[in-house]
Amino acid sequence: MANEEDCRTALTRVAERLAEVDDDKLAEHVVERTISVRIPDLDVAYRTRLHQGGLDGFTPTDKPRSAQVRLTVSSDDLVALANDELNPARAWASGRLKIEASIFDLLRLRKLL
Repeated sequence: MANEEDCRTALTRVAERLAEVDDDKLAEHVVERTISVRIPDLDVAYRTRLHQGGLDGFTPTDKPRSAQVRLTVSSDDLVALANDELNPARAWASGRLKIEASIFDLLRLRKLL
């Protein structure tokens, strides 16, 4: 099982990868949203804000349910996703990545992944 530091590193890697997306593509598909990532096996959650400039830093939160887009993933799967060892669509289809969001947010996020 990955530890909390591994997960924070993985979240940073995801934010860095999003920063590499073309500015025009990002502007086309991104609407400002709050995002939480809950890691149940470590009993921790993080929150960030997605906007046309990318992602703000991830900060610990005790209210992950208040975010507009909510992700739930195990620590090992989060690290695998960040390292491109696990495909996000396959993780979601197999239940390893749970996403709670509006249908419109899901469609927008799909285009960025």
